[in-house]
Amino acid sequence: MTVTLTDLLPADLRRSWAVDGICPDLDVYSLYRARQVADLHRTAVIDAKGTLCYTALDRKVRSLAEGLRGLGVGTGDVVGVQLPNHRNAVIADLALAALGAIALPFPVGRGAVEAECLLRRAEAVAVIAAVEHRGQTHAADLQSLAPALPDLRHVIAAGPGPAPDGTIPLSQLLRTDPARFVPARPDPDSAARILVSSGSEAEPKMVAYSHNALAGGRGNFLASLMPDDTPPRCLFLVPLASAFGSNGTAVALARHGGTLVLLDHFTPEAALAAVRDHRPTHILGVPTMIRMMLEALERTDEPLPAPTALVLGGAPLDEATAEAAADAFGCPVVNLYGSADGVNCHTGLQNTVPPTDRSGVVAGRPDPRVAEIRITDPDTHEPLPEGRIGEIVSRGPMTPLCYVASPELDARYRTPEGWVRTGDLGFLDTDGVLHVAGRLKDVVIRGGANISPAEVERELVSHPQVRDAVCVGVPDPLMGERLAACVVAKGPAAPSLADLGAHLAERGLDRHKHPEYLLVLPELPLTAAGKPDRAALRNRIAEDRDSVLVEA
Repeated sequence: MTVTLTDLLPADLRRSWAVDGICPDLDVYSLYRARQVADLHRTAVIDAKGTLCYTALDRKVRSLAEGLRGLGVGTGDVVGVQLPNHRNAVIADLALAALGAIALPFPVGRGAVEAECLLRRAEAVAVIAAVEHRGQTHAADLQSLAPALPDLRHVIAAGPGPAPDGTIPLSQLLRTDPARFVPARPDPDSAARILVSSGSEAEPKMVAYSHNALAGGRGNFLASLMPDDTPPRCLFLVPLASAFGSNGTAVALARHGGTLVLLDHFTPEAALAAVRDHRPTHILGVPTMIRMMLEALERTDEPLPAPTALVLGGAPLDEATAEAAADAFGCPVVNLYGSADGVNCHTGLQNTVPPTDRSGVVAGRPDPRVAEIRITDPDTHEPLPEGRIGEIVSRGPMTPLCYVASPELDARYRTPEGWVRTGDLGFLDTDGVLHVAGRLKDVVIRGGANISPAEVERELVSHPQVRDAVCVGVPDPLMGERLAACVVAKGPAAPSLADLGAHLAERGLDRHKHPEYLLVLPELPLTAAGKPDRAALRNRIAEDRDSVLVEA
């Protein structure tokens, strides 16, 4: 069975972007193949193993594609990919595109509970996972889930290290004869990739993107940050398996013929070494990573080669970080406002430090070749005039097809005309610049990673010593926000923060979602409607943070 993915954009509008040349109207692998033929020995990937040129990469892609075809993977099938930033992740991306299959990448470190949810809802027929990465055994963990996933036929284990029992070694598939492979040539408007975002939902959201939306819409985003036709050299500090990282294989390689510089694990020292050794033109990361790199730079006098742009997204960028980064890296700092849901706006290369308003760094001027932005009334959905604050909605060449296996999300976040509702508040000024004013939806963004308070609260109240729980974000200079648990104890003794962390780990919740602060209350404050008053909790924490919070 193949999951149903329906394009919620009007068909004639989607086609018009291809007819007008805004989207390339080729599948991702065909675009890559054209780049490979044009420059056979150009470096495609630099990772921990060294360099890999376009032709060598293509041979591996064809081998894996033919090997997967031999396992029965074909057009329209969903295949999960849980690999670190390494050439194998790029090979898997391109091989699945060449088969006309749909890649479902999700970052290493995501726990088995979330992985099972993703693979089940997407009806994945196979998953490619690391044997071991930083102490986690993803391939073995996923193999143990197989009996509960009726659609999952194969777990493919990527070394180093022996493949766990019952899995298929990736190295075996990579030995398949590449000459036997004939690409599938899928429809450029068909699904190529599913992006995963925790968003504001208790379960991760999955968003289906077409080849044209990736290489076209997202490709136009990167093109706007390229001052000439020189292929980019992109250092990805974020996982390729993230929504931000989807600008890697399909965009930097297939669309623009560039080079990917990859770190299988981010540390500020490794990132700075990669900047010095490989001289990337574009560095893509979240503000937290850059703050860590700036701190590491203070311990050395060695200068950095200036890239073309430092592109920061995934979390709000503050003015102090932007100014310090522009000074340290010697290039324009680009503030990227975007999401997996199909939203993109950025401040461009015109300013070394992005402009600000009273709320902080602005989001920039929308590019209709990527995503048009409108401001609408959150209740009536009618467009609002310049200067009026309302909900930010988006529609354009990078707009995804739909949410995966979630008609309720399609109904909530997509309009009949195909616009994506962001749940964010903002306004467009008289110059057409987007200003983000806040969020309608409740989500905590810690170091670029979205945390759903509802998900954490649901698990906290299952603790035997917790009667009620509400989670809110606490502003933090390094991480942007950290999660605080506000709990009402059940019984005479309240649990400690360590107790709650251990309980959440047992429930399968990823470590980055664990609260880092604890506020114990006799009762939760309530709104007039009888709901927990989150604003009151945030205000109490802000007014007397040191006395009311217990820190991890």
